[in-house]
Amino acid sequence: MTGTTTQRPERLPSRLTITLWDFSWFTQAGPGEPFHDLDEAMAQAVERGYNTVRICAMPHLLFGDDQLEWSRLRVSQMGPGVGHGTRWYNVAGGVELDGRERLRNLFEAARRHGVVVIISSWEYQQSPAFSADDAWYRSLMAVPPQERHLALARSLVRLVEHLTEHGLGDQIAYVELHNEVDLSRLRDVTGGDQDPYWSQKPHNEAAIEWLREQLPGVMVTTCYGITPYLDMDSAATNGDVAHFHIYVYGTLGALERWAGVRSLPPEYPTANLCSLLREDAPAFGPESTGHVPQWRYDATGVSPAMFYSYDQVDPRLWDRWLYEHHHLYAEAMRWAIADKLDAVARFAASHGIPAVIGEGWIGYTPLHSDYEDGPLGSAIAEFAVDRAIDLGYWGVVLGSNSAPHHPGWGNVGWQQRLNRLLLESAPS
Repeated sequence: MTGTTTQRPERLPSRLTITLWDFSWFTQAGPGEPFHDLDEAMAQAVERGYNTVRICAMPHLLFGDDQLEWSRLRVSQMGPGVGHGTRWYNVAGGVELDGRERLRNLFEAARRHGVVVIISSWEYQQSPAFSADDAWYRSLMAVPPQERHLALARSLVRLVEHLTEHGLGDQIAYVELHNEVDLSRLRDVTGGDQDPYWSQKPHNEAAIEWLREQLPGVMVTTCYGITPYLDMDSAATNGDVAHFHIYVYGTLGALERWAGVRSLPPEYPTANLCSLLREDAPAFGPESTGHVPQWRYDATGVSPAMFYSYDQVDPRLWDRWLYEHHHLYAEAMRWAIADKLDAVARFAASHGIPAVIGEGWIGYTPLHSDYEDGPLGSAIAEFAVDRAIDLGYWGVVLGSNSAPHHPGWGNVGWQQRLNRLLLESAPS
């Protein structure tokens, strides 16, 4: 069973090779940070074989219903010293941006380099946590949960119209309502966490249908963080793209359970976790977590314990545990990826839409862990990419860590080789 890419607009590539820029394209924009020069970052992406970037376009912040039109964004760290070893959170802060201008600059750089952009939002997950104050977060949470899907849709329409007015509409690959709707604060439509797929489905489908009416000629969809591969029709069925994420954890999940990375005090930190810490790691407590204001924790999914674990762990000890136990889980990880890729491909084919994996494959590691980018982890990624090619996927990410703000960006030859395989095998 294979997916189809026959419905894509002719202006779009026959296959999307995706690099995940998320919110980091504006949170890591200061001097010396990876997105300070968007044109250079785009050139590096093209050098590695990418033709697509996926971003949080800040639709609510820049084009929300409240009409505040907060174009100025002051970027902040989570807290003093917090996030330096945590992937995605190692921002310098202190940068002030004109958000709309920054968005246009990214699309202009994309146009110069022949790159298209997947528009999404991380605003009900992480993005507001990087603002210097809580106004963005408070504005998002002020929207009643049952109205959030359509409110986001309205802001996305204004955003697309803004880009189109500036002659940048052709750089849009497609529009996602939100990143990982099942793992975001959009899911509070029932007042709880029960059954996030079926409870959200009417809201997702109504917002997608409204977007389709307002944006003719633009592909629209939503995005799921945990692929419901045993019940695919619990996801929205009226999107123009079957966009899902596949993380399998496997060995990484075993390590997190063994070490209690996501445990809560007083059980945290466990003796096992302490055995993986740097020799100079401070004791867990307010001093080591930087007195982060509570609203920042509320605005993101990373707890104080998780920050402490990722910031203070010795990456060599962390990776050693993973390498020593990898053989116990590797085959199951491959089977899990294959099963989920097969399910998404069948879902896409049954609805006559293209399939895309926007994030994957192993899971969330400390910033300087090399497990996923090293020989064992990259073999898992290669298996996934090969399987996606066999199934006719329209878009594939090599791995969520293959982006300018991760050390894996330095694996230039590996990215070039896999992206070349994806492009050379693309349907004509």
